[in-house]
Amino acid sequence: MITVEICVSDVPTALVAEAAGADRLELCADLGQGGTTPSLGAVEVALRRLSSAGVRVMIRPRGGDFRVSEVEEQVMLADIAALRALPNPQGLPLGVVVGAVTDDGRLDLAVLGRLVEAAGPLPVTVHKAFDEVHDQIRALEEIIDIGADAVLTSGAAPTALDGAARIAELRRRAGDRLRVIAAGGIRSHNVLPVLAATGAREVHLRAPKHSHGREATDADEVRRVVDAARQGSSRTR
Repeated sequence: MITVEICVSDVPTALVAEAAGADRLELCADLGQGGTTPSLGAVEVALRRLSSAGVRVMIRPRGGDFRVSEVEEQVMLADIAALRALPNPQGLPLGVVVGAVTDDGRLDLAVLGRLVEAAGPLPVTVHKAFDEVHDQIRALEEIIDIGADAVLTSGAAPTALDGAARIAELRRRAGDRLRVIAAGGIRSHNVLPVLAATGAREVHLRAPKHSHGREATDADEVRRVVDAARQGSSRTR
């Protein structure tokens, strides 16, 4: 079974993506900056209104680079603590999405380790900051060692299709120790080639459209991706 994760910017777009068949949602604010931490109110309402989709919450205090200062780390830790305290009346699968790198192109393992520890039982995805590290094979092992659940990657390439060989290699090396989620430029017209070339079992994408002067989620595109992913899943059985 292929898991389709849709990146959404608010509760209305989350509801649209779920109704269109998304398996999991990454809830962010400010997608124009690559995604930042959504408000606690948005997360609380999403957990109340969604019925089945898993939810991963971006924990990122600002846009820009992925260097995390001491103060920014304190904000991230406080956001994780607040998230863990929210009610989850539907019992939805809930996790967090984080990332941090150093000036010399390595994962900031000190920061990431503390964030994973703060998340406690919540699964942790390391986001595409991973694509900025110089040695992804080493970084993959480091992510496994600190206890993260998944990593999001385009294989350090502009798109998942361009980085397919690297994604496939990362998946082979990770085995069942870490989930490798293909991301980057995935849409309904290319999701099958991405799945075939990477062997990925999970894909992550936005499905944007403009409506009433703002970005919304294109339900039809989500359905097309989900349908294509199901085709890909049936071919690999």
